Amino acid sequence: MQRLLPLVLCAGLASSCSLPPAAPPVTLTPLADRVRVEIGGRPFTEYIYGDGAMRPYLYPVLAGDGTPLTRDFPMKDTPGEDQDHPHHRSLWFAHSAVDGFDFWNEGKAGGSGPESKGTIRHEALLTVQSGPVGIIRATDRWLAPDGRLVCTTDTTIRFHATAAGRFIDFAVTLQARPDEPLQLGDSKDGTMAIRLAQWMTQPHKYQQRDEPGAGHVVTSTGRRDAAAWGRRADWCDYHAPHLGRIYGVAIFDHPENLRHPTWWMARDYGLFGANPFGQHDFENLRDQPHAGDYTVPPGGSLTFRYRFFFHGGDEADAQVAARYAEYAAGK
Repeated sequence: MQRLLPLVLCAGLASSCSLPPAAPPVTLTPLADRVRVEIGGRPFTEYIYGDGAMRPYLYPVLAGDGTPLTRDFPMKDTPGEDQDHPHHRSLWFAHSAVDGFDFWNEGKAGGSGPESKGTIRHEALLTVQSGPVGIIRATDRWLAPDGRLVCTTDTTIRFHATAAGRFIDFAVTLQARPDEPLQLGDSKDGTMAIRLAQWMTQPHKYQQRDEPGAGHVVTSTGRRDAAAWGRRADWCDYHAPHLGRIYGVAIFDHPENLRHPTWWMARDYGLFGANPFGQHDFENLRDQPHAGDYTVPPGGSLTFRYRFFFHGGDEADAQVAARYAEYAAGK
């Protein structure tokens, strides 16, 4: 028995060494107008809902080593950043054609004037839960310019990390009013989106001048850079080198989403989003301006699910395809 004991201990140690490392804890801290998110004691992001913006959003979004992955503007002025599209607030969910109102643009942007702009107003935090997976559940009211209720959303956001990187999962349910259908219109301006840091962009123009960029876009179908815009794919990845390392952001379209695989609004200046409604723009259907319209019946609902994967390396190094397969399988 004494001879067997060391062997048993060694076997036990070997077994424990083969176990995957425990997920770092996610800590959520409610504040006056936001919820702070930390992973393993390090900042990740903040869910901001009460600072007077037109909609809730996440800002900043940081890699595990603290590198900012989203643009600071318009929340903060940072030298060298493009200051276009002030409605591109880091990471958000919105759409520009909801019952005829624009919930994507702000002010005079979008060509339809400020009188057509809707507001997504935070209503309540239902869940703020720390743990191996941090969970925020919130409800919002989508209001027309005159204050009329257009629809509501119930949004669950999950935060976690593994050795592969950091993750944010969204589940957004749009609920139509009981007495009226909800019309979601065909427009390229939407829907689940992120505005990346300046150093992640591709070469592009800003205020009539050429701006450098080392970023690259690739989709699950192999489309790259400019060829990825408006194309359909399971996932899309945007990555770039920075201070001797490569950082990437991938967005996964859940296989049960409306019109999966979705179209990708991937711009050279760093806007990057999944849009299931912009069919006539993306497919150049000039004679079918309402090809991408979708109607939720009175009292009905429509749910969208997406995962953001913040990783090191390019799409091959980060095994983005394998990470997507895990997401599609419910992991």
